[in-house]
This record gives sequence, C-alpha cells and structure tokens, in this order.
Amino acid sequence: MTQQRSQHWYGGDDRNAFIHRAWMRRGLPDEAFDGRPHIAIANTASDLSPCNSHLDELATSVKQGVWEAGGIPLNLPVVSLGENQMRPTAMLWRNMAAMAAEELLRANPIDAVVLLGGCDKTIPALLMAAASVDLPAVVVPGGPMLTGAFRGAPLGCGTDVWRLSEEVRAGTLARADFLAAESAMIRSRGHCNTMGTASTMACLAEVLGTTLPGIAGIPAPDSRLLAMAQEGGRLVVDMVSADRRPSTVLTRGSFLNAIVALAAIGGSTNAVVHLLAIAGRVGVDLSLDDFDRAGRDVPLLVDLHPAGRFLMEDFHRAGGMLAVLAQVEDLLDPTALTVTGRTLVEHVNGAPTWDATVIRPRDEPLKRDSGIAVLRGNLAPDGALVKPAAASAHLLQHRGRAVVFDSVEDLRARLDDPSLDVDEDCVLVLRGCGPRGYPGMPEVANLPLPARLLAKGVRDMVRVSDGRMSGTAYGTVVLHAAPEAAVGGPLALVRNGDPIVLDVPARRIDVDVPTADWAKRQPSAAMRSSLAAPARGWERLYVDSVMQADRGADLDFLVGSSGDGVVRESH
Repeated sequence: MTQQRSQHWYGGDDRNAFIHRAWMRRGLPDEAFDGRPHIAIANTASDLSPCNSHLDELATSVKQGVWEAGGIPLNLPVVSLGENQMRPTAMLWRNMAAMAAEELLRANPIDAVVLLGGCDKTIPALLMAAASVDLPAVVVPGGPMLTGAFRGAPLGCGTDVWRLSEEVRAGTLARADFLAAESAMIRSRGHCNTMGTASTMACLAEVLGTTLPGIAGIPAPDSRLLAMAQEGGRLVVDMVSADRRPSTVLTRGSFLNAIVALAAIGGSTNAVVHLLAIAGRVGVDLSLDDFDRAGRDVPLLVDLHPAGRFLMEDFHRAGGMLAVLAQVEDLLDPTALTVTGRTLVEHVNGAPTWDATVIRPRDEPLKRDSGIAVLRGNLAPDGALVKPAAASAHLLQHRGRAVVFDSVEDLRARLDDPSLDVDEDCVLVLRGCGPRGYPGMPEVANLPLPARLLAKGVRDMVRVSDGRMSGTAYGTVVLHAAPEAAVGGPLALVRNGDPIVLDVPARRIDVDVPTADWAKRQPSAAMRSSLAAPARGWERLYVDSVMQADRGADLDFLVGSSGDGVVRESH
C-alpha cells in the first residue's frame, strides 16, 4: 500500500516528525499516527453566513463516519461567504475563498477532505479548491430550509422577496404587510428553498459525481441529512485507499451531465460561471457553446420557484435529483463516475418519481426547451445568457429602444424619476456591473421596473446587463454580457434610444445601429470615470487578474491544478 500523504509529516523518528505528532496529541491516541488517513472537514460554518450556520452539526456527523471507517477527522474552518450579508457582493471573494481553501488543503498533513458548504458561493469555491489540489474529496451540502408560509401561502425565499417588493412599489401591497412577511420567510436552518443558486449548485454537485447520490435537496433540519453526512465520512476514508480523486470524477462527461441537469431543473444562471471556473481548475475544456449545445431541447421538468410553483422540500419529497435524472437518463454520459466508484447512471437506474406534479414526466414538461440560451451579436460578441424558463414567452423575440443606466447608483437615482422616458416596450440596459467594473459582478441584472409601469400592471421587460442575477430571480433578463462594459465591451457604447433586438430562438442580441456610426462611438464619460483601479488588497488583485464571465470569472493565474505536493519542511 502506498504511504499516506500525512505520513510525510508524522512518519519517522526525527525531530520534525516529533514536532508534528507532539503538537497534535491533544486527545488523539497513539494509533492516530500509525498510517491511518487524516481527513480534513473543510467547514464553512459561520454565524455571518446564515445559510451555513448549522454546518458544525453536520461536521459532527461526518467525524463519526470518519472514526467508524478508521480515519482521523480534523475540523478545518475555511472562508465562508454569506450571500445575503456581504457587500459589495459575495462573488468578489469566491476566488479568494477557493484559493485560501486550496492552500490550506495543500499545506496541511491530510489525505482527503469532506467539503461542507451551503450558501451560493461556498460549494463552488470548495470544488474549485478541491479540483486544484486534487486530494480525494466528497461534498456534503447543507440542505435547503423548510417551507415558510405567510397568511396561508408558501413563501419562496428570494423569489417572493423580489415579487413582494415590486408589489409594494406598484402600490398593490401595503409596506406593513410586506414587512410582516419577513418573520415568516426563513422558517429553519438551511439555504434558500427555491431552485436558486445554492440549491442548483447542491444538485449539480451531485450530478458532477462529487456527493453521495440522493443527498441534494434533503432539507437542512432533516435527520436523514445527518445520516448521509456520516456516510460521507465513511466513504471518504475508502476513497483514500482507492485513490479516487476529483480528477477521476470531474471529467468532460460529468460537466455535460451537469448542463443537462441544469436545464431539467430550471437552475440558476450563476451555475454557468461556477461550472466554467471548476472545469478550468481541473483542466476540462468547457465553453459557453457547450451550455447551449448540451442544454438545448432539454425540457424543464421541475415545477419549482422561480420558474414554477413548488419549493425544495417538495422537490425532495417528489424524488429529488435522481428522479429528475431518470427522466433524461438517455442524455447522460454513461461513463461519468461518482465518488462511490460507480457511474452516475448506475445510481440513477430508473429512480422513481413520487409526485409527478413537482417532477414532471418527460412527455409532460413544464416547458419544452428550458436550457440556458447563449446569445451572441454585436452587443455581446463573447456571449450573454438568458434563462427561458424564467422569462416571459412574448418577450423572447423583442425590439425596443434602450434606456441606459451607467451604474447601480445611476439606476436607483433615476428609475422612478417621472421625467424618465420609458415605456413597457423599452429595453433597460444596466452596465458597469461586470467582474471588473463593479468589481465582483453583483446580482443586479434583474433590475426593478419603473414604478409607474408597475402601477400599470407591467411585470416584465427585457433587461440587458453585464452583471448577474440571483438564482431565485425571474424575468426576461439578458445577463453576463461579455466582454463587459468596463473593459471596452460593446455595452459601453449603447446610447439612450438605440434599437436593441433580442431573438432568443436565433440566439442573438444586437443593437441596430449602422456599422459606420457604431465604429465611431466612444464610452460615455461616466463609464470612463468608473475605470480607476482599486488601491490595494484583494480587490486590487482581483481587478488586475479576473477573467470575463465567459471564462468563469476566475483569476487568470488560478486556472489549472497544482496538485497536493509540498516539497519543503517547515522546520
């Protein structure tokens, strides 16, 4: 048997081995250093990441499983990113969290890792780290919260925030009633109960093969999640002896399976930047065109907010991710492996659906074609995205004059100005919100509608942005436009009144301006003034190194893997 990696620290009788063992003898028995695998539990628990605040309980169950299988469990707190709390946007620190976790995994005497995440950025960051260091790794997602209700109606966290806040602005909901719903929305521990980014990434982590099959969607308070966490602890010890690493599991076929699943569940557009970033870390060639090609014609099968009616508790009750995959099994790569050593399709194996109103049969989908559409044109030559499952059908082919906002602050200052020249046929354009321009690419692309149009009953308009939107959001939103305005992308050249043409079936987004006139344009003064680089710190490093959305918005020097090797001793 190959020597455990941790034995490079603990094996032998020299001074350095003495130091490494002695400082760890705080409850560990002698046999902890006899060659048993040491398992890190990369734990993103934090009181300031409310969706991850319960992960210490899951860590306890993981520890029990590791002990049972003969391993040594070791809690390893890593950077936690609270989507709701962090300003200016949690996405600014996803790459930092991934880099920090990678370095901690590589620098410490461990043989494998269990990745505990829940909130939007934590599972992607942990998978990016695991892919880069390539030690055996299992994801244990924190699970969605239970369904809250207000005055007898279920609440989808995130989705109903957007909906109710717009009703307040429209004058159809009293602010007091809106605020009363606040205490009812978050019923329990766990992440958002809609098919937002957190639920989407937990589901896709399962489809990628990085979790125990059947775990995605188990509600956070459900005792079965603790049992699965314990099983994950046992499994990761076996993975060490089998030398089953992320590079074994995260293949091109695994990512194509994830794209199929993303369409079938009506998942978050944020999954695109996260999957591209993870693929970049593990060396898999994945592009925006793969999302359009593999996701095209895949039916929307899951009737969940924001595209449908139900919530994650219903999704789990109806059969969860395995039931969805059983409906599209013929579209899956049959060779893609999971952390169990078996293929994904072996685990699917015709998994039953227990409620066909929540997870639809393939011949009775919620929508026929729900894959995220990749648009190109003179407004986004490197690509932009739209989520047909969350859009209004009548707006998927649309022509309207541009109403342009140079920043989020500009939007907030002018959106409800009575003098703003806007009607429901206009296209709202928000720029300066890309990876560099904000910086961090915030979830602002689903910009609110002008109050006076809301009062008329308008609930959707075409919107175009270089930013992102929450996975819980909805609407006809063209987002992730690349290259972004701040690096000279065409969005910087759009002027008020320009005709913008959206044609989702043709996969086009264009501004209808004569080519000669377009070639003469320069960015507005407001755009140019926003390009000053941050002075210091992570933000400076990020702006100097971040790639565009079509490359996953990772840092250019983090693409690829460095493996787990550490050649120098510390003493």
